Amino acid sequence: MNEVVFGVKDDKQLIYLPEKCIGCGTCTMACPKSSLVIGSVGAVARGLIDKDFLENQEELCILCGICAKTCPTGALELRQAGKSVNDNSYISVALKETTVNDNCVHCGLCEQICPQGCIEVKQWLSDDGSASVDGETVINNDCCIHCGWCMEVCPVDAIAVEKPFQGTWHRDEDTCTACRTCVDTCPCNALFNPDWEAGQRVDKVAQRADACIYCGACDVCCPVDAITVNKTAIVPEVEKKGLLEKKLLNKDVPRPTLTSVLETDEEACLGCGNCVIVCPVNATDGEVGAGYLNEVDGKKLLEVRNGTVKVVDQEICGSDGACAMICPVDAIKLVRREL
Repeated sequence: MNEVVFGVKDDKQLIYLPEKCIGCGTCTMACPKSSLVIGSVGAVARGLIDKDFLENQEELCILCGICAKTCPTGALELRQAGKSVNDNSYISVALKETTVNDNCVHCGLCEQICPQGCIEVKQWLSDDGSASVDGETVINNDCCIHCGWCMEVCPVDAIAVEKPFQGTWHRDEDTCTACRTCVDTCPCNALFNPDWEAGQRVDKVAQRADACIYCGACDVCCPVDAITVNKTAIVPEVEKKGLLEKKLLNKDVPRPTLTSVLETDEEACLGCGNCVIVCPVNATDGEVGAGYLNEVDGKKLLEVRNGTVKVVDQEICGSDGACAMICPVDAIKLVRREL
C-alpha cells in the first residue's frame, strides 16, 4: 500500500494512506492548525486528475495526531519510532470489525453489493449427501468502510456492522444541478439519481440512509454547495470521546480548497460547447430558463468564444471534472495546482 509522509518531528511520523482515504474531510474538521488541505474530491474520485484527496502543509502541522484519531477509515496513522500508536482512542481502531456468523448460507449477495469489494464468498457442493451448498465468507476489514450494505441485504441476518457516525443529510433541491458528482464520489453507494416516468417529479439526488456513514464526502465534493452533512454522534466506544465530539459533532464540513487548474487545448477544441452546457457551476446562474443552458457564451466559468472554449474564472471551478468527462477530443482537463 502506498504511503505518504505528511510530517516528521523527532521520532514521530504522520503517515497518509491514500488507498484508504475516502475524501470525506473529517480530518480537516479536527485539525487545530488547518494544515490539512482537501480538494478536487470529485475529480479524484472519478480518476480525472493525478493527485490524492488530501495534502498536508508540513510547516503548519504540529503532529498532534487528532486528524488520525477522527479518520473513520484509518487513512492517517501516527507512528513513533516506526510503530503505529493508533489505539482505542482512534475511531478507526475502536470500530468493531464487520463479522459474519454461522447462520451464513454463502449466497453471495454481500459480495455482489459491497461497494469497496471487501467480501469474498467461496461456494462448493456439500459432501454430506444433500443437495445443498457449503462455503466460506471472508470479510477484509482492512478495506471495509462499515457502510452496512452487506448487513442490509443478508437474507439470514448473519452479518454485523458498526457504523462510525450517525448524522443528517440534506440537499438543496433548488441549488442541486444533478451533476452526479456526489453519486460518483460516495464511497458507500448511498446516493443515486432516481428513475422517473413521463410527467413524474422526483428528487434529483436521493439518499439510501441505511447505507450512509455520514462521512461528508458528498458535501465536500459538491461543486455548487448543494449538500450539507452533519455528524450527530460518534458510534464506536472511543476513549476520550468527548474531545472528538467537540471537534466533529454538529459542525459544518469545511469547504474544500481549489487544488486544480483547468487547462484547455484550443487547437484540439471543436467549439461544440458540451463542456459549457454540462458545467454545474454554469448551471447555477440565476437566470437559467428554458434553452438557456444551450447558449455557450456569456457564462461565468466556461464559455465558447470565437469557436473555442475559454476559462472565464478559474477560481469558481467546482473541480468536479464534468467538462473533462464529456469532451469528445480531450481538449479540457484538470491538472494539479500547487498549494
